[in-house]
Amino acid sequence: RGIGAAIAATAFAVSSCAAPDSSTTAADTVSAKVGVAQRGAYASPAAMDQSPKTQRPAEPAHLAVSAITIDSHSGFDRLTVDFAGTGEPGWFVNYVPSPLQETAGKPVKVAGSSYLNINIDGTISRSEAGLDAATPIDISSSSSNVVDIVHAGTYEGRAQIVVGLRSTLPYSVQLLDDPTRLVVDISKA
Repeated sequence: RGIGAAIAATAFAVSSCAAPDSSTTAADTVSAKVGVAQRGAYASPAAMDQSPKTQRPAEPAHLAVSAITIDSHSGFDRLTVDFAGTGEPGWFVNYVPSPLQETAGKPVKVAGSSYLNINIDGTISRSEAGLDAATPIDISSSSSNVVDIVHAGTYEGRAQIVVGLRSTLPYSVQLLDDPTRLVVDISKA
């Protein structure tokens, strides 16, 4: 029984990381129910829950994080990560008890009592993209839950952003086009 559960968990994990295509399979349906992010050119929030969300990057992706903003909407706060470059990023987004910098394993100093860790794959450093060293982060929009955002850096094709929150609430992740941006919507209730 233990081996069967391990095989099922492994098969589920692998199916959750599969590259998206135009056909829908049973694995896609199961993955969507547990929180694999939705992709599209719309601005409405996707279904929200607290489960980890993941998507593999389209090959090849060469994107630099160009800006990070937070906006308050009716019922949710929207974190938008803008990119410079080409391709479609991948991501792994989840709540963590205490954020650690992926490259060094050191704590990330971020205000809040709950932490949403956003790892974005298919990224390059800002200098490789010809951008200034510092990533502009705009948290001037009033938010009832988001208290801090830290861009912890980019290393070996992965950018890390940590969002400090007042409380752990459901969220969703979407990739929007024209221009390419990753959107994380966090429920206000």
